[in-house]
Amino acid sequence: MTSKPPVKFNRRQFLVNSALTGGGIIATNLLSNLKVFGEAPAIITSDKMRPNIPYGIASGDISSDGVIIWSRSDRPARMIVEYSTHESFRRDVRRIFGPRALEHRDFTARLNLRNLPPDQQIFYRVIFQDLGYQNIYSIPVKGTFRTPPKFEKDRDIFFVWGGDTAGQGWGINPDFGGMKIYETMRQLNPDFFIHCGDNIYADGPIKSEVLLEDGTIWKNITTEEKSKVAETLTEFRANYQYNLLDKNVKRFNAEVPMLSQWDDHETTNNWYPGEVLVNDDRYTVKDVNLLAKRARQAFLEYMPIRYRGRNPDKAKIYRSFNYGSLLDIFMLDERTYRGPNTPNNQPVQSEETEFLSRRQLRWLKKQLLRSKATWKMISSDMPLGLVVRDGSTDFEAWANGNGKALGRELELADLLQFIRHKNIENVVWITADVHYAAAHYYDPNKAQFQDFKPFWEFVAGPLNAGTFGPNQLDNTFGPQVKFQTVTPKPNLPPSEGQQFFGGVKIDSDTKVMTVTLHNLKGEIIYSIELMPEKY
Repeated sequence: MTSKPPVKFNRRQFLVNSALTGGGIIATNLLSNLKVFGEAPAIITSDKMRPNIPYGIASGDISSDGVIIWSRSDRPARMIVEYSTHESFRRDVRRIFGPRALEHRDFTARLNLRNLPPDQQIFYRVIFQDLGYQNIYSIPVKGTFRTPPKFEKDRDIFFVWGGDTAGQGWGINPDFGGMKIYETMRQLNPDFFIHCGDNIYADGPIKSEVLLEDGTIWKNITTEEKSKVAETLTEFRANYQYNLLDKNVKRFNAEVPMLSQWDDHETTNNWYPGEVLVNDDRYTVKDVNLLAKRARQAFLEYMPIRYRGRNPDKAKIYRSFNYGSLLDIFMLDERTYRGPNTPNNQPVQSEETEFLSRRQLRWLKKQLLRSKATWKMISSDMPLGLVVRDGSTDFEAWANGNGKALGRELELADLLQFIRHKNIENVVWITADVHYAAAHYYDPNKAQFQDFKPFWEFVAGPLNAGTFGPNQLDNTFGPQVKFQTVTPKPNLPPSEGQQFFGGVKIDSDTKVMTVTLHNLKGEIIYSIELMPEKY
């Protein structure tokens, strides 16, 4: 929903409204003659009487033209967002009346804040107004974010990325400190966060206890819905709710805007449109298209994603963002439009070899060609040159282990060829999916297909899941391993410390991009400076 014109109100009004939403019993002798929104204030004797915000707040899809504010009520309620450039909320407070949080969207709501001052730290808080008793309000939940600079006025940019949250049965372990990597990333104070996919593991049930090799017990918080694979819309929604039980995730979401895309585990492992789960006895629903429809609805309800128009069912997961003159970001959707997983060795392009789809590929080419930013960052939910298998004969990602450009690689070759022929400069790729960290340099001089400009791809993850890798490289586009982590055995738990995220800093003076890979503690395990081709 796009925000309506903001309402400015003075300090006296703000103090009255703070009293109404601050919790506890309201002193009737103070407010008996005041009205807020034309109604007499309520006397609240219990938090059960007011709407609650059980899963916190989040901001997302931040760009030069606005930001999405997201939250969820526990009952029918109207979303209200107050924001200011002052943390105290004592001056310049603006209030926006948002949409109603209703049952058919699981009581989630989002508001598109626009016309914000550039390059400013914005402090906001979300309040829900009860629809049945409109003079009763939730306790406000506070958050913050920094708006992008004006295009002609650069400042340094720093963001983090990663993927793979709560996978392989490694959930929220309070004894371990929960999903600690989110707190590690928060402490670096990034401008925003890119989640490259596998936001949840809908196909990965969480058990209450897992016996580790050293004899200790990993203890998970569990819920009824998270104890089985997700099939119903309620169960898909509950997977997002599960992650939001973690205090680190909620704190992170309140302070770091998110740009999110999806991959397979938001639905089920290695899925593609038209698939039927004939060999997975865990599922009573065998139609993957039906599962994906429910999964997509839950993803769009729980991620702070911008919709065009009022119908989220028509929202596109692939989209782009501008962050001043230094950076444009392109988020891909490599799941919705793909053909089936096959041996991936077809000699010509067809519907079977589609990965992005012709439409999404045209969109990406057009966006890259239009970009005036120094750096063009493509966020891919799957790596380019790493071999990701689906069974013994089929392949899940672009690569097929064969040096020639075949199958899905033909689509990638088309894109890389376009970038070269149009002389589009400073294109960098980031991804996750494979549950380890790596830096790859794609060199046409060492490739089988050579009609492209050299480029870098950086891999980071998992954020709270099992650690794997490294994977085999396909030499079609000449990837060279410049760095990679090596896991001594598959599916190591987060307590082993093999959790990774990436960071990107762009210097506003030199335009140099510094890419770093970090471990669970936030320590830099790899760093490289990339010089722009020109600026």
